[in-house]
Amino acid sequence: MPSPPLVPDQTSIDIVHLRRMTLGEIELEREVLSLFAQQSRDLLGRLGAMPDDAAALAHTLKGSARAIGAFGVADAAQALEAAMRARSGIAGALRELEAAADAARAAIDTILNQP
Repeated sequence: MPSPPLVPDQTSIDIVHLRRMTLGEIELEREVLSLFAQQSRDLLGRLGAMPDDAAALAHTLKGSARAIGAFGVADAAQALEAAMRARSGIAGALRELEAAADAARAAIDTILNQP
């Protein structure tokens, strides 16, 4: 019988990728997950105001998300970058990014609260 998943929504955080990136070091894994959760909150808060550097903020979030295996967040950040270039659909793309980041943070909370 297979073990239950570590994360309720397996698409939010790719645990295999995360473990590979952190070389299997659980404390490092926990640290980068905590950092990402805080960074995503900060960047999304700033993106809400659509500052002049919004594209760079979305790009930063995309890279950070890919590094920890939050590929849904990375894809949504990339979609926001594309919407900003096209100057169309920005509000919807931002909502999608917020939803993806919320799901990733919920998965992170689950991981960090495991014994």
